[in-house]
Amino acid sequence: MEELRAAAEAVRQQLNVPAFDEAAVRVLMDFIETQREALGAVDRPNVVNALGCFLGECIIRSFGGSWEANTAGVMGIQLGGHTFVRPFEHVDRQLTHGLTESVVGFYQSVPERLASAPPARRLTWIPLPLPATTARRPLNR
Repeated sequence: MEELRAAAEAVRQQLNVPAFDEAAVRVLMDFIETQREALGAVDRPNVVNALGCFLGECIIRSFGGSWEANTAGVMGIQLGGHTFVRPFEHVDRQLTHGLTESVVGFYQSVPERLASAPPARRLTWIPLPLPATTARRPLNR
């Protein structure tokens, strides 16, 4: 994951923004808009990768989470136990569709995604609260 963070830092420096925050995502959105018509098909995968790393770091530093690969092998940000977001996909969407698929809109949707995540499943076979009479023995080592 260090490679992803290093790529994000390189983009941060290139965009000349001081932090990985919403203001930086707005600069990213504007940058994507200025580049989308001129970007060639050969360069596109590398650009999506670099800018996706930057967007991902903005999400991690603003909302928590970590870089993970999901069960299908797709790299993204795991936020809590039930929310997985794909920053690379959203960079690609804005490159393809313009501001109707803005990375800022995606970034701003993260808190709502976190709030609507289902609560962690409680193991119903563990009685809570535990009975007060439960004796606890020290582990012998």
